[in-house]
Amino acid sequence: MKKLDWYILKKFLVTFFFCIFLFTVIAVVVDISEKTDDFLKSGLGFTGIIMQYYIGFIPYIIALLFPLFVLIAVVYFTSKMAGRSEIVAILASGTSFRRFLVPYTIGGSALGLLLLYSAHLVIPNANAIRGNFETRYVNGNNSYNALVFKNNDIYERLDSFTYFGIRSYDTARKYGGPFFLHRIKGSTQLVYNLRAETITWDTTKRKSRWVLQNVFERTIIGKKEVVTTATRKEMSFNFKPFDLSHDEFAKDKLPTPQLSQFINLEELRGAEDVNTLKVERYRRSATAVTVLILTIIGATVASRKVRGGSGAHIAIVFVIGILFILMDRFSTIFSSKGNLPPVIAAWIPNAVFLVVTYYLYRRAPK
Repeated sequence: MKKLDWYILKKFLVTFFFCIFLFTVIAVVVDISEKTDDFLKSGLGFTGIIMQYYIGFIPYIIALLFPLFVLIAVVYFTSKMAGRSEIVAILASGTSFRRFLVPYTIGGSALGLLLLYSAHLVIPNANAIRGNFETRYVNGNNSYNALVFKNNDIYERLDSFTYFGIRSYDTARKYGGPFFLHRIKGSTQLVYNLRAETITWDTTKRKSRWVLQNVFERTIIGKKEVVTTATRKEMSFNFKPFDLSHDEFAKDKLPTPQLSQFINLEELRGAEDVNTLKVERYRRSATAVTVLILTIIGATVASRKVRGGSGAHIAIVFVIGILFILMDRFSTIFSSKGNLPPVIAAWIPNAVFLVVTYYLYRRAPK
């Protein structure tokens, strides 16, 4: 990298992090003004509020508009360079426009990798922290965390041939009952049936397991039936208490490895919202590529010196950003409510705007 590359890259990163810092401070101040009463009622001190809420809120608010602020930062400092005729001088010196975009590509790739790591591992944990606080202290009826619900009947598929049900399951106590499980062979033949008065998640041992009380088992082999009973029985299933909570925001709070496991479990159960979960998993990677695409778009748009200056450039990229968000929302709806494959729904905005990027690059000043 040459001095010119470091000059542009420094302007890029300094402008971006300043914009993010300023936006985060404003967001935190506004949030504090809205939740002051809730903070006082919680009884938590300054450290408690920071560790139990803002340590999750700040990453969430940064990630929410991360690509948009990359675009704004690129347009702002590039437009200033164009207004001072710096870009004209750079291109007149024999530097090609493609070479001019190298520091933008490096900066956009670095920020994209940062967002990629955060989207897969950091942001989900932050969402869980923020959601736990809001559910407990802000509004207890908030469905974001779904910590507690009672008198809820559960009937789901465990695998291709096994079904289970729990009556009146309590997610807070991780307790429910009665519980039943049956396994079929073919489409109609019952080969195993289990019933228990209660089912409880036991965390007292190194390997947590489900504990059943007053168990009655029937195993059917041809025309014979084997019946066994037990007052207590420990069993391992492929579901945990979290999987029974039916949290509609689980996709936002699970790191990608756990999200992939959750998707596999939901597919076994035949759940209806699997596409929504898959779109979220693919989007976490697609958003990182979005950062690089928007970086190139911003550089190509703002590198042209226009009469309106930075204001005209920012207006253009705001329109581009709004169109991108709308396309992203529509593709998600078509996948979750229709037949659009989740991987296409997550990547189609990037594919479309990659074409837009190429068109703008061809029209950029050379």
